[in-house]
Amino acid sequence: MPTVLSVSGSPSPTSRTGRLLRHLDTRLAGQGHHVIPLDVRTLPPEALLGADFGHPAIQAAARLFEQADGVVIGTPVYKAAYSGLLKTLLDLLPQYALAGKAVLPLATGGSPAHVLAVDYALRPVLTSMGADHVLPGWFVVDKHITVAPDGAVTVQEDTAREVYRVADAFSSALTARHHVLAAA
Repeated sequence: MPTVLSVSGSPSPTSRTGRLLRHLDTRLAGQGHHVIPLDVRTLPPEALLGADFGHPAIQAAARLFEQADGVVIGTPVYKAAYSGLLKTLLDLLPQYALAGKAVLPLATGGSPAHVLAVDYALRPVLTSMGADHVLPGWFVVDKHITVAPDGAVTVQEDTAREVYRVADAFSSALTARHHVLAAA
């Protein structure tokens, strides 16, 4: 069973980014993946901002990346780029922390004007970290994600279809890769 690390780079505990990721986690788990959620905001701020590579929480996060077969990276878009919180974590990981991994980048934001942030801000960083395969990601406009009072997440129908398409492509790539490695 392939392991997926699902990373939310949102600083907000009620973010649509995090809720979208947890919604997709359920889908990926239903496809046979072991999904481990990681909300970067839960890591100690002093370790992130102080670049404390030796901090136990940072080392534990680095081990999660190392052990994962694939990584889903979700971020809100601020000022046409991925979140600074996500950037601080990525800066503390080993240079090739994504080597040998399939990666699915996802972003959320208030306007479709930020759609290029996935390809022009996030993708180059993921590639520079050695990702074997950065799948085409997806940008979701915040208003297409609805959260009910009970916490249930609904994604607007057309958007859900596209997000599920990229998540399913990620799942297929990960499963195929896992079968090849298991046969070797």
